[in-house]
Amino acid sequence: MSWTIAISATAFVATAWAALSLRRRELSHMRDRLADRTTAIDRGSHQARLQYPHIDLALCGGCATCISACPEQGVLELIHGQAVVVHGARCVGHGVCAAECPLGAIAVTLGDVTERDDIPALDDALGVPGVDGLFLAGEVTGFALIRTAIQHGRNVATAVAERVEEIGRAHADSDDDILDLCIVGAGPAGLACSLEARSRDLDFVTLDRESIGGTVAHYPRRKLVMTQPVELPLHGLLRQTSYLKEELMDLWADVATRHELPMKTGVSFLGLERSAEGNFTVQTNQGDVRARNVCLALGRRGEPRKLDVPGEELPKVSYNLIDAQSYQGRRILVVGGGDSAIEAALALSSQPLNTVTISYRKAAFFRLKARNEERLAEAVACGQIETICESAVTGIEQQRVLLERSQPSGTEQLELANDDVFILVGGIAPFSLLKSSGVSFDQSAAPQTVSPAPRSAGLARGLAFALLFSLAAGAWAWWNADYYTLPANERADFPAHAWLRPAGGVGLFFGVAATGLILVNLAYLLRRSPRVRFSFGSLQTWMTSHLATGTLAFLLALHHCGMAPSSTAGGHAFIAMAVLVASGVVGRYFYACVPRAANGRELELEEVRQDFTSASSEWDRINVGFAQRARAEFEGMLDGGRWETSWFRRLGALIRLQVNSRKALSTLRRNAVAEGLPEDQIEAFLELGRRARTTALMASHHEDLRGLLASWRYVHRWMALLMVILVGTHIAVALRYSEILS
Repeated sequence: MSWTIAISATAFVATAWAALSLRRRELSHMRDRLADRTTAIDRGSHQARLQYPHIDLALCGGCATCISACPEQGVLELIHGQAVVVHGARCVGHGVCAAECPLGAIAVTLGDVTERDDIPALDDALGVPGVDGLFLAGEVTGFALIRTAIQHGRNVATAVAERVEEIGRAHADSDDDILDLCIVGAGPAGLACSLEARSRDLDFVTLDRESIGGTVAHYPRRKLVMTQPVELPLHGLLRQTSYLKEELMDLWADVATRHELPMKTGVSFLGLERSAEGNFTVQTNQGDVRARNVCLALGRRGEPRKLDVPGEELPKVSYNLIDAQSYQGRRILVVGGGDSAIEAALALSSQPLNTVTISYRKAAFFRLKARNEERLAEAVACGQIETICESAVTGIEQQRVLLERSQPSGTEQLELANDDVFILVGGIAPFSLLKSSGVSFDQSAAPQTVSPAPRSAGLARGLAFALLFSLAAGAWAWWNADYYTLPANERADFPAHAWLRPAGGVGLFFGVAATGLILVNLAYLLRRSPRVRFSFGSLQTWMTSHLATGTLAFLLALHHCGMAPSSTAGGHAFIAMAVLVASGVVGRYFYACVPRAANGRELELEEVRQDFTSASSEWDRINVGFAQRARAEFEGMLDGGRWETSWFRRLGALIRLQVNSRKALSTLRRNAVAEGLPEDQIEAFLELGRRARTTALMASHHEDLRGLLASWRYVHRWMALLMVILVGTHIAVALRYSEILS
């Protein structure tokens, strides 16, 4: 007994120490993530450009699968046990976070585009409202992914085929010069639209001012192009997750040739007219094309944006980089701060003897992919690249470039020795051409986007299966109630005992089936692990299977033991399984509901901080010293002792917050009056201070509550391990016992 007590005590202390260490690490990680989000807000990278993941906090269970699945680093992070958007600007709409969420808590939706004038107003079929037969596809719609562009092209061709089928071929017979479809642009969207049109036997033509490939054709040499597996019409699945630019261009050219797509290159789109009959005349530099339907897949690249400075017409000025290896031993200036500019600068800096400088008009790079941001920081640290922020080019000469840099004291004139200039500040999208063709950018003209409605918990399907299994098990128990209601010592004389007992035919089958289901259930851990390449089916389906198989295994084990578990390894395994099922279902439900309040408080804390920053900006002009003291006191209220690792220390910090914040607000009020601040500003500050104190207090309490309720997860995991050990022991004992009897 003493050995048992000693081992148990040691195990308890070790478990408590491990839990405390994990909790400290979690709090430290959470504090860092909140700091990242604050930085993102300050830099403006917290907002999505177009698409963004909408997270339903009522459903999010904090499994972090969405974070590990996202190809772009830093978009999502785990805060207060739930997923939160940190760098929304890095989201390009892959959608894998939504696909991998086992609880269906994420939906990739459009952001607020009501105030934007660069997003075309389109209906659900990518058609232009009020202009029947005119469609847009690909990057011109605001969606950047190749996978999305291909899907757009397929959807447009499908919609056109349905229109042609609906109208019939009678009109085509009366005028052979009118095509079913004219596709403008041979990028991913235009190519997919062409292939789908060919598969549907449409009469069409595809026009492009350059060649096949669109924007991809202008990528640097051997650039990796992320696509994700996607279905290309008439070709099949592109299984690779990434292609070199040259590989993708060769594949597209081969597909176009093999299927004899009617493509015309070197044709510039000039405009579009629509007749009273509803037919279109596509105006080009090589004559007009008449069609009943038009798909504009022009992209957003348009004409390169220029700086309009003296010397920009010199041959050394370029607006894209195709082959970095052609530039060696050169003094190079890259103008721009987006991913394209940074990738070009990094490629050029890796060539021998190059000196690379980046000029950017803003104070910091804020919309970069995480990997580009890391590589840029490394290149700057080791001297490969020099950055000049808050600067603008004022002139370009044969051997130098003139810059103007903003300083707190005014502007500073700079002169750089230079051989080549790359101006990568984006392009002028063909919006004026689209508007003249009938495309509206007024979002009120488009069908209103409905925000994702709250969905039922992801447990619903699993619970439905569990209910079905329970009813079946109940029916079986009712059918054999005469046996299962007997005391254990009287069952041996019952006629059905030979096949209902644990070692009997049906009883043994129940036991073997339960063991098999346990193994299937544990495969869920492999599916969730980011280290194991096992992705058969969606994680949400696996979550449903996890709950359903766990419940069914429990019911089968219940019938395996004759609904009377004994004090053996098998009986103890059954009890562990019962606790496991209960902690899994009940714990998951409560864990999904409680943290929502904490994240809501974090959002409110950010609003309070922004309000205070706006309000205190006026004080800098009156008294800088007082403004700095007020900000320091205010930040102390926002922290509120939330990051103490000990629960008792956190409780003490909360009590001190109540007392010290009252004293601080009173002292600051006296100082503000003495400094002559207006009474309305003083009252506004005091109100913000009280709100910050209350919000920080509630966020801290919710975090403590979340930490306590999160313990179900540890119970669930350790109980699962105990159950597996007991089941293994039970099977080993049963096999050994059967050998002895035989």
